[in-house]
Amino acid sequence: MDGSTNSLDDVSGSSAEYPDRVSMMEGRLQSQEDEITLLKSSLADALRRLRLHDQLIPLLKQQIIAVNPAASRVLNQVYCSDGFSSSRKLSSSSALDSPRHPATSQVLNSTEGENGSNGDSTFPALVHKTPTYDRATQTDLTPLVQDQELDRVPLALTRPVQSLSLEDALPEGMSLTEEARAKFHHVQGLELEEQEKDLSWASSVEEAIHPTAIRNLQRDDLQDPNGSTESLSSAPQTQILGSPAPPKDLSASLRSGPLSTILKGEKKPLARRNSEKLVKDPQEKTKKLLEKKAASSANLLNRSPSLESRTKDLIARAGSPGSRRGTQGQSIKMFIRGRPITMYVPSNIQNYEDLRMEPPVEKLELDWVYGYRGRDCRANLYLLSSGEAVYFIACVVVLYHINNRTQRHYRKHTDCVRCLTIHPDKVRVASGQTAGVDKDGKPLQPYVHIWDSSTLITLQQIGLGTFERGVGSVAFSFADAGAFLCVIDDSNEHMLSVWDCAKGTKHTEVKSTNEAVFAVEFNPSDSTNIITCGKSHIYFWTLSAGSLTKKQGIFGKYKKPKFIQCFVFSLTGDVLTGDSEGNILTWGKSPGDVKTLGKGAKETFQIMRQTRAHDGSVFTLCMLQGGALLSGGGKDRKIIRWSADLAPERECEIPEKFGAVRCITDVNGEEVLVGTTRNAILRGTFSDGFVAIVQGHVDEMWGLATHPSQDVFLTCGHDRQVCVWNTEEHKLDWCTTLEEYGLCADFCPNGAVVSVGLSTGRWLVLDLQTKEVISDYTDGNEQLSVMRYSPDGSFLAVGSHDNFIYVYNVTESGRRYSRYGKCNGHSSFITHLDWSKDGKYIMSNSGDYEILYWDVAGGCKLLRNRYESKDREWASYTCVLGFHVMGVWLEGSDGTDINALCRSHSERLVAVADDFCKVHLFQYPCPKPKAPNHSYEGHGSHVTNVRFTHCDSHLLSMGGKDTCILQWEVKRAGTGDGGDRLHSASFTSSPEP
Repeated sequence: MDGSTNSLDDVSGSSAEYPDRVSMMEGRLQSQEDEITLLKSSLADALRRLRLHDQLIPLLKQQIIAVNPAASRVLNQVYCSDGFSSSRKLSSSSALDSPRHPATSQVLNSTEGENGSNGDSTFPALVHKTPTYDRATQTDLTPLVQDQELDRVPLALTRPVQSLSLEDALPEGMSLTEEARAKFHHVQGLELEEQEKDLSWASSVEEAIHPTAIRNLQRDDLQDPNGSTESLSSAPQTQILGSPAPPKDLSASLRSGPLSTILKGEKKPLARRNSEKLVKDPQEKTKKLLEKKAASSANLLNRSPSLESRTKDLIARAGSPGSRRGTQGQSIKMFIRGRPITMYVPSNIQNYEDLRMEPPVEKLELDWVYGYRGRDCRANLYLLSSGEAVYFIACVVVLYHINNRTQRHYRKHTDCVRCLTIHPDKVRVASGQTAGVDKDGKPLQPYVHIWDSSTLITLQQIGLGTFERGVGSVAFSFADAGAFLCVIDDSNEHMLSVWDCAKGTKHTEVKSTNEAVFAVEFNPSDSTNIITCGKSHIYFWTLSAGSLTKKQGIFGKYKKPKFIQCFVFSLTGDVLTGDSEGNILTWGKSPGDVKTLGKGAKETFQIMRQTRAHDGSVFTLCMLQGGALLSGGGKDRKIIRWSADLAPERECEIPEKFGAVRCITDVNGEEVLVGTTRNAILRGTFSDGFVAIVQGHVDEMWGLATHPSQDVFLTCGHDRQVCVWNTEEHKLDWCTTLEEYGLCADFCPNGAVVSVGLSTGRWLVLDLQTKEVISDYTDGNEQLSVMRYSPDGSFLAVGSHDNFIYVYNVTESGRRYSRYGKCNGHSSFITHLDWSKDGKYIMSNSGDYEILYWDVAGGCKLLRNRYESKDREWASYTCVLGFHVMGVWLEGSDGTDINALCRSHSERLVAVADDFCKVHLFQYPCPKPKAPNHSYEGHGSHVTNVRFTHCDSHLLSMGGKDTCILQWEVKRAGTGDGGDRLHSASFTSSPEP
């Protein structure tokens, strides 16, 4: 990073503008891509509505004939009457490619006797015509019976989808029984594909159609007795998903309505919307039609709502109280990145509009933090006078009592903590954080907090709005009892500033260097002297009259190392540094070289002695009370004790699995704490060896599973480690290293084995007792994203990035697996899946926001009618898309903002892991947008997974890049205060190992 920074400073002005032009062009390209996406969505919506009418018309005809067989003869007579034949060419290409369908208009024909009264054989006849569709205007063009011309009645598909009811086709005085109504209203396989696909397994939606077309014509005729065609396009457009009751006197209204001209044999032209008059010449008619289509294409774009307005319209269309179908036909549509996703309202929700969402009565309180940040941070482990070790990971500073094995947490930071130091009084602590970004990508300002470790109260906030990018190093002064704080930020110039701790004001500031800076300290006997070290430098600073001056250490005849990693002050006042060459250098003041520099030569800081210490870098130095020195090596992983004159006395080597030594803290002169580069904290002595008291992952984590009956959970990630943790004892039970990194896992319901999905398509089955791999399988060659056992443990579903779900039969208590089938239907990679409570069905999500349902018992078949699954009960709920969790999505989400969610076993709560470092707790179910929730901070990276323990007593959340696992206690109502960030003084304990 530093090399690239320097190169940027040397480029010419013209080349410096190049990235700006590229960024501007990328912005324009992204904007155009968004416009294209909106255009595609609008056009796809129009095509879906047209296809819906194509599907419904023949079904309505069949239902009408089934209810009234006499209608079949009437339909055939109408098709042949007035010279109108079925071979007539239609104005839409869709009519040429599909069989003829009955029209959605209804014509009531009544036969009168000789005396003028209605005969007993009178039945209403529904006249059906083949519909034509104008794809540009989304308008249904229905041919009516005319002598020479083709009149069109618009059915305005731009308003919500409408339908005819069966009752409208019955003769006067007749009504359907409940059994007959259920029979004809329930149409198997009736659905609308959400996206045009070439395959028959495309995901689908259903929408009800209502008899408002005829009713609008009735109202228009009553309002405009002169037959004006303008009323046809100005009828009110409403969104209704229920089926209203049919009109009481349908035949009478039709005789007096706009269809009465057809009944009387008159030729009253009905003009199509956007048409001034009927064009009679065929060529002129074709030309006119093409012009209208071209103009209407632009209107379609203008009518297409923006993504923002479409997102706000998540609450959709509950059925009216008088609806015969009630909530049976309700559906809710939400949009993610412009793509509509239809959710069907379960039957037990009678009125969706009246649902009221409340935040859950349960709250979370941080119980335990697993992990330590040693892989990329220095000098971040100290011991307080209270006997607590203080260190940090993610956004949390942990105070861990090494004897009582308890934790307290300071949680006032809003992003990852990067540095730490303690006051000379061993009570106050200063911690600095990185800048980070908010959810909109805007940078946040870094700062330093000075806080009391006994009360966890923040005393001062230093440097808000002053530091850039983050705070890299901090140090208290010692000679004046900690009156000043020195801070170095992560800007290009690594600004060095000195602050008054009591007032929180800046005393002075200066640019230090463009190179990386690793450490800063005050001279313990003189607060006007400050030392910094880093890449290829060590600087000696002098604070005088409110300004800082520096002198660079002179290496002279000694080889200049690439990095000065650390330094300490000896009891004699000398400065000892550890470098990347494995040497300990002793620095001291030298008088000015008068012979070379002449009179006025100033004193310099030069190397007085070089001591060979380690193979590889010297990462840390720790000065003991008696003058002895401890050094920690990188490559050799050794801890060496040196006498005051730098003679080696004792040494030991830490186990390879813990990595190199990152920092050392003295406990009592004999016992020490050691922080390692593999994120572990060790405790021990030279004679007794070292034991890990804190452990964690060292790379990004994704896999998380909780045991079905024990207080145990499993994690896996990119560090190729599979770790099993104990939530009650707050410790790592065991860990194993795999050949590839794990991404997902799930425990078998019997609790004896666990399956882990890897990055190459392999998946393993581990025995929890022997910790051995008992099965090894491969499905495809892409990474696996989800493993899920059925509730009874008889099946295992494996979701892959190759778009398939592989289903296995499980026998011998989870030790034997055989391929049962493969779910083939998703058009993108599998992200989440869940089993139904009866173990026969699977619900799955994919990377393109599909929700599909599978009949596993029937041979892993895709259930094309998603409406049938709306009342199905699920054994778990981890799918991020679904009606019951629709309210967890924020307005304007792009589909990747939520990484995982988990429903509690009690089915009262749902926890959400988002991309903005937060954990949310919602009430379950959560079907309403903008649902209230409790939000919790602590992670410093995207939260990749969340899971409840088997008894819902705790929630586990896992960060990505922050390598942190947070264990939250679920506080029931009336059992204590909830743990938001303000209640940060959580106190928990763990027994001795």
